[in-house]
Amino acid sequence: MRSLGLGLLAAASMLSVSSAKAADDTIKVGVLHSLSGTMAISETTLKDTVLMMVDDLNKHGGLLGKKVEAVVVDPASNWPLFAEKARELLEKDKVAAIFGCWTSVSRKSVLPVVEQLDGLLFYPVQYEGEESSRNVFYTGAAPNQQAIPAVDYLMSKDGGEVKRWVLAGTDYVYPRTTNKILESYLKSKGVAADDIMVNYTPFGHSDWQTIVADIKKFASAGKKTAVVSTINGDANVPFYKELANQGIKADQIPVVAFSVGEEELAGIDTKNLVGHLAAWNYFESVKSPENTAFIKQWHDFTKNPKRVTNDPMEATYIGFKMWTQAVQQAGTTDVDAVRQAMYGQKVKNLTGGVAVMNTNHHLSKPVFIGEIQADGQLQTVWKTNGVIKADAWSPYIPESAKLTADWTYPWVCGNCTEPKFKN
Repeated sequence: MRSLGLGLLAAASMLSVSSAKAADDTIKVGVLHSLSGTMAISETTLKDTVLMMVDDLNKHGGLLGKKVEAVVVDPASNWPLFAEKARELLEKDKVAAIFGCWTSVSRKSVLPVVEQLDGLLFYPVQYEGEESSRNVFYTGAAPNQQAIPAVDYLMSKDGGEVKRWVLAGTDYVYPRTTNKILESYLKSKGVAADDIMVNYTPFGHSDWQTIVADIKKFASAGKKTAVVSTINGDANVPFYKELANQGIKADQIPVVAFSVGEEELAGIDTKNLVGHLAAWNYFESVKSPENTAFIKQWHDFTKNPKRVTNDPMEATYIGFKMWTQAVQQAGTTDVDAVRQAMYGQKVKNLTGGVAVMNTNHHLSKPVFIGEIQADGQLQTVWKTNGVIKADAWSPYIPESAKLTADWTYPWVCGNCTEPKFKN
């Protein structure tokens, strides 16, 4: 019996050594996206994007000579669950980085966890700004890379010279903060308070009849009116349907959306949306060699030629590429070393030009405004000349205008009024 016990002990020891060796030969990354609930319509594709990037990386030899493994979890559109799952990824699964979140409330839930445990989160969606964490790299648009250019376009002759504004959003931090910035910006451009209507609805809101009637009434004052939409998730479907039900057409009251892209359009009847607008930093319809290759890679990976691409996919792609480049440059997945290597990383945009990671943990990238087509694609009607550097803190919020985000010496902070380290 004693020899049998020793044999079992030796076998267990060998298994433990084998498991440890396998772990040493693998780099894990966390995928933290809702695969169920109200945000699954948008986030599931980003999970698939990370899996595609991991698959491609492993086909080309992995990273630092090791295989990369994606650890996928489903926080199920439950904001506190995002924090729990992030902690699990960092403490239990020992991931080197997390790629995830869509809504700002999910990111805000994860933020204290990655800061406490010194993890890295790559956040790939447009958001309200007003944040710069040493543990987060923001690869989606800040307001000056989406919201402000969209308003400028609608104010212009080409955009219809809009005079009255409906700011309609889902009731959480991203729409509220973005609209706070937009209200201040519009007023700085001479728009009267009476010419701005603001409305918020819960996630998953479905009864739009009264709200759309109010928009219609607001637009009847004889001034050109537009809707700036920060409505998120599946609430967009009944919103656009009700606009059509009440006879509102894009040439009468255009809607410019910040959270409706090709993925959302692929799942709904687009006849109610034709002519309305969306503002992003990428459209699938943009012609470039990089985009053609990316779309082919996506179709090959999903084995579905009908799967569309969209802006947060490009932001995920850029973030993942920058992380792998930083790891290769640092020669390690150590968070401090990778963070330092991230500054100045460059990746070709899928639309042409180059995305650059700045020391405020945000990107420089181009801006596009597109018109929704019957086939669910977006046709570019306006774009910036070159890239725009993201503002972590908005100059249109007085308390933010004085703040600097710069994680390199001598500032080394995300919200300073003066450098932390002085000569």
